[in-house]
Amino acid sequence: MKEAMFYEKLPDGSVRCTLCPRRCILKPGQRGLCGGRVNVNGKLYLETRGKTTGIAVDPIEKKPLFHFYPGHCALSIGTAGCNLVCKFCQNYFIARREMGKRYLEEVSVEEIVRAAEYYGCPIIAYTYNEPIVRIERAYDIAKEAMKKGIKNVLVTNGFMNEEVAERASKRVDAANIDIKGPKELYMKLTGNPYGPEPIMRTAEIFKERGVRVELTHLTIPGRNDKPERMRKLARRIIDNLGPETPLHVTRFYPNYKMRDVPPTPIETMERLAEVAKEEGLKFVYLGNVPGHPMENTYCPECGALLIKRYGFMITKINLERRGDRRVCKECGHEVPIIGDVKKTPRYFLRFL
Repeated sequence: MKEAMFYEKLPDGSVRCTLCPRRCILKPGQRGLCGGRVNVNGKLYLETRGKTTGIAVDPIEKKPLFHFYPGHCALSIGTAGCNLVCKFCQNYFIARREMGKRYLEEVSVEEIVRAAEYYGCPIIAYTYNEPIVRIERAYDIAKEAMKKGIKNVLVTNGFMNEEVAERASKRVDAANIDIKGPKELYMKLTGNPYGPEPIMRTAEIFKERGVRVELTHLTIPGRNDKPERMRKLARRIIDNLGPETPLHVTRFYPNYKMRDVPPTPIETMERLAEVAKEEGLKFVYLGNVPGHPMENTYCPECGALLIKRYGFMITKINLERRGDRRVCKECGHEVPIIGDVKKTPRYFLRFL
């Protein structure tokens, strides 16, 4: 085990975890709700420091990140545990510690970095479960990855304290952050009593520190699919993160404790995406709808198709490189994309 980075010792031998807004107070032997941290004799430790529940080569589009090295692969790694208890979780079998620990295998930091090099992945993604509950592990890997010129990305629920976001931003190049809906949805469906405020603050800190931020809005029928809610969210994104922040409006599928809720109607998602664009967001995408035109990237100036996608694959590129900038071939408008853009290699088909 490794001593945790974020906690306070209390006089009675308990500790207060300061990783996320829950600030769990743990007596000796107790674990936090996230399942990743335990009090051992008055000190907070990260459990299963060197273990993972899975490693895979994924397209970066699967995270989803559409404006960060499009068409490239990311070595994706997960552990176990989460500081939310979402009733619709798609990875509940690893997000809950008691289930996730069955899948854990020992993998060293050096092995992970070597695997990224071996498979030609310029990116390591911390994903599948909530990576922040084991930030120390991600921090160690990212340190070694940076020495090799490998980028690091977080796929996160964003539910962390400001100090944690500040520290993470030092070793993270890009992040996709889930923004699930209003406070009442967070309270009823995720166990987060604080609502979206800590999540938006995480996004703002990342943005301020130069981390490329993209947001995902999982659209659940009857819960967070009202146009007026999307208008408020879009305005807040524009005011605090900027109009060029990519927003992924993602389709819900029944899972875990919400198997009785039907998949999101595509018409609902299209309406929400149009509302977000009406408010001024320039890059709004639909997710979990392979082949839909709103998977593509279009020029916000002239409307030209810039990147054509099918699911996680890039099939056409209409961008021109000018130094470090990417511009529309039709009108020359600069598009906020980091890294080279390339078509998805054919060999990726065997990973999907």
